[in-house]
Amino acid sequence: MISFAAAILLLVAGYLVYGAFVERVFGSDPKRQTPVKTMADGVDYVEMPTWKIYLIQFLNIAGLGPIFGAIMGVMFGPAAFLWIVFGTILAGAVHDYLAGMLSLRRKGSSLPELVGEQLGSGIRNVMRVFSLLLMILVGAVFVYNPADLLAMLTPDYLDKMFWIALIFIYYMAAAVLPVDKLIGRLYPIFGAALLFMAIGILVMLFVHGGSMPEMWENFYNHKADPETSPIFPMMFVSIACGAISGFHATQSPMMARCLDNERHGRVVFYGAMVTEGLVALIWAAAAIVFTGGYSELQSTLGSSSPAILVNSISETWLGTVGGILAILGVIAAPITSGDTALRSARLIAADFMNVNQGNVMKRLAVSVPIFLLCFIIMLLPYEVLWRYFAWCNQVLAVFTLWALTVWLASERKIYVITLIPALFMTCVTVSYIFFAPEGFSSLTQYLLSTSIPYELAIGAGIGVAFIFLLMFMRWQRGLAAETGRLAAD
Repeated sequence: MISFAAAILLLVAGYLVYGAFVERVFGSDPKRQTPVKTMADGVDYVEMPTWKIYLIQFLNIAGLGPIFGAIMGVMFGPAAFLWIVFGTILAGAVHDYLAGMLSLRRKGSSLPELVGEQLGSGIRNVMRVFSLLLMILVGAVFVYNPADLLAMLTPDYLDKMFWIALIFIYYMAAAVLPVDKLIGRLYPIFGAALLFMAIGILVMLFVHGGSMPEMWENFYNHKADPETSPIFPMMFVSIACGAISGFHATQSPMMARCLDNERHGRVVFYGAMVTEGLVALIWAAAAIVFTGGYSELQSTLGSSSPAILVNSISETWLGTVGGILAILGVIAAPITSGDTALRSARLIAADFMNVNQGNVMKRLAVSVPIFLLCFIIMLLPYEVLWRYFAWCNQVLAVFTLWALTVWLASERKIYVITLIPALFMTCVTVSYIFFAPEGFSSLTQYLLSTSIPYELAIGAGIGVAFIFLLMFMRWQRGLAAETGRLAAD
């Protein structure tokens, strides 16, 4: 438990030290008016207390990601714990904070507009389509599990399709109603419940944690098929919400429109991501301790779903309250990620179509086509949706990190804090797309009856990251030359 306790302390220290450093690099200004002060509309720009915005942001970006993702991802071995800690501090929290704060400076603009402003109109249009489809994909993905569980817990006549329809009705209400009417009232409660459950599990970890292996023990990939699931790049895509996730940057503008002061940005954006990292760390360790080890966890996951394991851990360690919280989490957490994804989709579409959202009929006009497309996509097999969501999510993080790097460089700020994560995640994501079955490898398997070799996939990732670096350096030289000419004039 020594290394686990050290990891917890490192995450907290990361928020206090590196989070403060990133805040200084950005240049947070408590005297600058935020969008909610100048653009309040009673719908999307609604001022709320910082503690409430923090809990909403945490629930928006978390869902079941830091629980299920961590439980399944911990099979990569101790490397998973290191990725959760250092990925959160150096990549995920930086990504979330700067994306949220840049949106705050740009009147609460949605992610495609922020990225397009830095990387050009062509990328803006690509991001508009890509992020909109990703939000719809998230909305579709997070309907399945809650609907399945609710159908199991209720009479037969309340079947899966009934619950899917009811969840979609709720989605529509959450996407269209003013942010403080439904999201602002329910989400802080659900967010606090998710935190309470994690704290309870943390306490029980120290009670039962005698069998917890130290991170320096058995430092290898514990996957049953390490050849087809190597740590690089598979782990860095599998554990996304507990380290870095592109989806987060689509959620931050919603809360940026409600924040009353820039000095609260570190608590809301950097802090929520660190909290998610803590939750992921706790559940990864709990899965190992509760089952008795890596091989036992592998056997458990092979015969049941992570949801059943979460329920077993919660009921055994926290009793009846834990069981209720587990069921609440497994049902509410994915729904609350799905509905905010579709609300974000509405904002993205409204931003690029320049449709004012003050009128409810205009909100419905934007939302209804989104919901119809979401329902159509939901008819695809769940496994297919989830596989493609995973790497699409990290592609979005890559675009966001490069846009943030360009913005920092153009503002003469310390851009290395996003450049290094941008290069790393570019290499990870490209390698994954080439190597993973849901990427190009399945295409070559179909056409040529052979998969793309691992070494070639890694080489492609490194090559694309290097090309992006050269493009950035060339742009930077051009920027320096232009600045020099302006100074001379």
